[in-house]
Amino acid sequence: MILIVDDQRENILPLKKILALHNLDSDSAESGEEALIKILKTDYSLIILDVQMPGMDGFEVMEIMAGSSRTRDIPVIFLSAINKEKKYISKGYETGAVDYITKPVDPDLLILKVKTFLKLYEQKQELRQIRDILSKEIEIRKEAQDNLEAKVEERTRELLQKNEELELRNHELQQFSWVVSHDLKEPLRKIEMFTKIIRDRYITSDDAQDYISRTLRSANRMSRLITDLIDYSRLSSKVVPEQVDLNDVINEVITDFDYLIEEKDARISLSPLQSIHGVRSQLRQLFQNLVGNSLKFAKVGVPPQITIEGEYTNEKSFDAPVSNARDNFYRIVVKDNGIGFDEKYLDRIFIIFQSLNDRQQYDGTGIGLAIAKKIIEKHNGIITAKSAPGEGASFIMVFPV
Repeated sequence: MILIVDDQRENILPLKKILALHNLDSDSAESGEEALIKILKTDYSLIILDVQMPGMDGFEVMEIMAGSSRTRDIPVIFLSAINKEKKYISKGYETGAVDYITKPVDPDLLILKVKTFLKLYEQKQELRQIRDILSKEIEIRKEAQDNLEAKVEERTRELLQKNEELELRNHELQQFSWVVSHDLKEPLRKIEMFTKIIRDRYITSDDAQDYISRTLRSANRMSRLITDLIDYSRLSSKVVPEQVDLNDVINEVITDFDYLIEEKDARISLSPLQSIHGVRSQLRQLFQNLVGNSLKFAKVGVPPQITIEGEYTNEKSFDAPVSNARDNFYRIVVKDNGIGFDEKYLDRIFIIFQSLNDRQQYDGTGIGLAIAKKIIEKHNGIITAKSAPGEGASFIMVFPV
């Protein structure tokens, strides 16, 4: 539950509607005093707090919350239309707020931040619970050293391992959210804005207008993909799988890359594929990453050749024999003739922010294949790759039908 605190009701209603569109429950208070009463009675996961309010302002509310062990860990986002000066923003962070946003609010940016801090708060709660359990287990070990020593040691190792895994996921989520919000979303808005200015002010050629239109369509599609990717990174339970025609998905991906395919004189050979049970937006992101890599990591002066083929197998295995029947598993291979890589680095390519190539020469954030692997795992599948330097790469995926 999210608490919105603002003395102007006309400011609260739009925020509640924005949150409701993303299936986020919210409550409201119209003064600092009312907010503190509600915080004592209800457990909130996040508070969006107006700075300028009559009576008790947002800074005072935050200082009172910071003095209580029950409320000091609730993440607070300050929201202000008046106090935009650096000294107020600095004061907001000094009182313990996780962010300070000035009005007018960008709804996309607000939702991105809200979801990020909600996820971080949930993970902190998980860490706290695990540490409490660990503390209790240690006490039990001291009280019953002789009888429970072996069992407590085993349980302690499991809890420590889980604690480390949660810390790693927490750090990975912070890095991912930073890349998405700062390195992708904001530059994309500028691309759209400046492209529209160029189109409206300087372009008269029909061919140029066509290229500009393609650019804007691609930017819009990428914005939607980023939104889908953010939702996926939160492992949202609201996403419902459906029967997905992979031919339609890959044809959409090819359309997304039409200009780059034409520019590089690429050839894509696509055999008829079958439908599988999955999440359409995630599968499109998967093939967009794989086809995009094949186009990106092409040999200099050599037109890219990409083949996409699918076949049934009766085992969840990369090397299982092909089945002539519509069996339990479907294996897909995306193969190219690009620069390839040394298979000794196979484990690294699926780790987030890992790249085997010079990022000055090959642009990228190092998250594409890591995201591909997560999507495959979300669909209860497996993925690997076969390659050698200079001999292209083949990415092999196996999905349950």
